[in-house]
Amino acid sequence: MALRIVFMGTPDYGVPSLKALVENGYDVVGVFCQPDKPSGRGKKITFCPVKQYAVEQGIPVFQPMRTRVDGVEPLRNLAPDLCVTAAFGHILSQEVLDIPRLGTVNVHASLLPAYRGSAPVNWALIKGEKVTGVTTMMTDKGMDTGDILMKREVEVKPDETAGELVDRLAQVGAELLIETLHAIENGTCPREKQDESKASYYPLLKKEMGKMDLTKSAEELHSFVRGMTPWPGAYAGMYKVLKTTVLAHDGNEAPGTILAADPKQGLVIKAGEGALKIDIIQAPGKKAMNACDYLRGNKMEVGANIVPDETHAE
Repeated sequence: MALRIVFMGTPDYGVPSLKALVENGYDVVGVFCQPDKPSGRGKKITFCPVKQYAVEQGIPVFQPMRTRVDGVEPLRNLAPDLCVTAAFGHILSQEVLDIPRLGTVNVHASLLPAYRGSAPVNWALIKGEKVTGVTTMMTDKGMDTGDILMKREVEVKPDETAGELVDRLAQVGAELLIETLHAIENGTCPREKQDESKASYYPLLKKEMGKMDLTKSAEELHSFVRGMTPWPGAYAGMYKVLKTTVLAHDGNEAPGTILAADPKQGLVIKAGEGALKIDIIQAPGKKAMNACDYLRGNKMEVGANIVPDETHAE
């Protein structure tokens, strides 16, 4: 008899795991998501990706404001054997965790105990990691502190953005989830406590955190842009920066100084160490575009600073 499972997730990252549960014959008796929010210029109420898939599959959807308060009774009434979470966005109380007979399995997008928190993929890129992965773990009251079940490593591609890496890890996580559930059902699933001495936690990203510190090296800035794309976005002065290339440069110009700005060479700025070529740029109120194309219709002065109100003195 198939396990009765309640799935808890909200963004795109959760959809492959939910889909894998359905396609592998698990009895998904309910889906919990965060409440609908207005989005886009028209501020229309839209379904989150997980809800959209659940509705298409005819699975009952629950959207409590706070799961630990108004989600307890609906969850209890569903009588799940197991809960599965993937980027749900709510911290679960012990009362909630005690409801499923077999506990709650979380599909976390890092190699725990490293990169705990709600933005593990972004921070792994910002910190320049070359390898990351997915961990299935038993959820407890802490922030990603529960026992590890299984892990799978994934190599980070050189120019991969957070959005691209999240999509890849979501697929890996779905496969690992099914492997984990099979092992749980067979009584062969490994389980180990996390090594707290190797733990790291990084905070939720906010829009104001996208400001580029141009005194950092070009390598660090390149990693920062990748980690901040597509959201919350990296910016230098008035410009949003979406794609970059690291260049060698040993001049002593102040960080942020524009070294090249023409349709042939593109846009190159001085970093704390080396130089950064800005490949895709977005001016206020405009669409993102190739920097060479942008420079065909917009002049930027070589020698000026891309952040004119800051000196970046060395």
